[in-house]
Amino acid sequence: MFKSLRIIFTAGILVLLTSFFSSCSKKVNFPTSSIAPAAVGSVKIKKDNNKNFAISVKIQNLPDAKRLNPPRKYYVVWSETSNNRLKNLGRIVSSSGFLSSKMKASLNAVSPTRPHRIFITAENDEYVSYPGNMVVLDTGNF
Repeated sequence: MFKSLRIIFTAGILVLLTSFFSSCSKKVNFPTSSIAPAAVGSVKIKKDNNKNFAISVKIQNLPDAKRLNPPRKYYVVWSETSNNRLKNLGRIVSSSGFLSSKMKASLNAVSPTRPHRIFITAENDEYVSYPGNMVVLDTGNF
């Protein structure tokens, strides 16, 4: 009797732990960029209740895209999946705080497929279908 209760209890704990750790988020930092060396940031990816992937990008000290060489208008965030499909997740929205001169930028997006790489390009059009060659930040594969 106690042995069967113990097995059921252990199995229940394993199920709870498995669901807890599978719903945890993954955080990946961007390495230093040669195009924007002061920029620091990270990407957090979490599977939501609908089995989609919530992607949160946060960056600090990202220079205005117009100050790049050559100048651009927008920063666009891209995701790459395991089968090398690219998706434009959207334009980064930047701001600076009232008491802080640090440029902060962020983007929140949802994807039905798990990204294996997130990167940011500088573009003249925020609705481009394919990324340009000016990659500002790149997580690399994770």
